[in-house]
Amino acid sequence: MAIDKAMRDEVQAYIAKDDLTGEDPEVRRVAINALGNHAGTVVVMDPMTGRVYSMVNQEWALRRGFKPCSTIKLVTGVAGLSENAIPAVDTVGDGYRIDLTSALAHSDNYFFQTVGTKIGSDKMVSYARELGLGEKTGINVPFEFPGKLPEVKPGIVERRMFSHADGFAVTPLQLGTLVSAMANGGKLLVPQIAHSAREANKMGVKVRRQLPITTDVWQRMVPGMVGAVNYGTARKSYDPTQTVAGKTGTCIGDGGWVGLFTSYAPLANPRLAVVVIAQGTDGRRHFPTAVAGEIYRQLNHRFGTAINLQVASTLDDEEKEVADAEAAADAAADGETTETSNGETTPAATATATPVTTTPAAPAAAKPATPEPRNTVKRVLMPLEKKPVEAPKSNNQSNTTTKTPATVTPGTEQRPRRIQP
Repeated sequence: MAIDKAMRDEVQAYIAKDDLTGEDPEVRRVAINALGNHAGTVVVMDPMTGRVYSMVNQEWALRRGFKPCSTIKLVTGVAGLSENAIPAVDTVGDGYRIDLTSALAHSDNYFFQTVGTKIGSDKMVSYARELGLGEKTGINVPFEFPGKLPEVKPGIVERRMFSHADGFAVTPLQLGTLVSAMANGGKLLVPQIAHSAREANKMGVKVRRQLPITTDVWQRMVPGMVGAVNYGTARKSYDPTQTVAGKTGTCIGDGGWVGLFTSYAPLANPRLAVVVIAQGTDGRRHFPTAVAGEIYRQLNHRFGTAINLQVASTLDDEEKEVADAEAAADAAADGETTETSNGETTPAATATATPVTTTPAAPAAAKPATPEPRNTVKRVLMPLEKKPVEAPKSNNQSNTTTKTPATVTPGTEQRPRRIQP
């Protein structure tokens, strides 16, 4: 269509005028390639420090307001949990049963309209303002658009405010600081761009404010955001090598269709927050999620989770089943790696983590008793209930003298081995 072509040409003209000072060359190259010749903008930043790695189409990223569509459900969810409008079992409605995780993953409008009606328009706007909407982020770049909050009319509740974001206008950078606060535990950061090497050396983390949101609220939002990527509306952003958490949005704004995706990854150790907004035809069919997914995959070698990064200190029931299945598969593949070259297992190898030694004549057979570390990043972070890990059963025939604790560091855990008589 002619309108789409004109919009895409406009975006390319804006990108050509971007100020590249302080931009990370690799991140910008990946972001530009992922966006391609489409009408959109990309913001990539560090959710823990506020450093902006790249803003592609800075005119849209900083100075244009967009209807946030269903990304506003992040605000509705936080407000609903904080105001106890979402019960502990995460269900709402009369005869309409759905939990918060599914509602976020599948972007259920009725769920969030019901929650929003319970908390009211005034509190909804108050939480949105607290989360950084309707005000400038404070980035060290001039002419930033502050966004817009809905006008609350006494006695009138606009249900679409809570699900479709009627009355809101946000910048991509505002969504970036919002999702960064969710990633870092509630710190609303001031985004920063290093315009020189000297400025980069002096740059420190600037916290605009610590949000008065409990840890439990942040924790309960995570499974739905992960679910959106793994099996919900944001499947196009899925990265098999790390866990991405995010929320999509698609609706008709002032300039036609608008599509949004705000996200962060890796879940266990957030390194990137990625926001993508597109307009026109490019705003439909969750195109922004595909752009973000490509960015995460291309930058995984630099910002992804290290394969031996340990995260979980305890496992819930589902994770324990998965871990047991993986352990059994690894044991079969390893072929009992704790056996010595003559086929016998020493008690000392069972009692401690000391590597098994071999004779000098066969140096190739020397192997540590512990198999190579696996990626132990939790599938779903922070379960609602934590159960203690059961202590491994003791081997009555073992000659070990060291008592094994109930919980050990995941990276050095030894599987109990049966000693051959």
